[in-house]
Amino acid sequence: MQFILYGTDFCQLCDEALELVERTLEGKDYQLTIVDISEADELMTKYAYSIPVLKRLDYEGTELNWPFIESDILRLTE
Repeated sequence: MQFILYGTDFCQLCDEALELVERTLEGKDYQLTIVDISEADELMTKYAYSIPVLKRLDYEGTELNWPFIESDILRLTE
């Protein structure tokens, strides 16, 4: 499973989301890439008001906007 977590540096909610994702997916075979949206205007336009956003790349590009919970993440693994 391949995921992207969109966020920014110094974003407390993004830190919480990262911890939740790592805890929820512990023991599963996954790859997580963290992308700072402030480095690309296109991403800032798309995600500025919805970060953190978790996206599964190999599952039809499904995205979860914050707030999401463990069960939401687990649904992406099915």
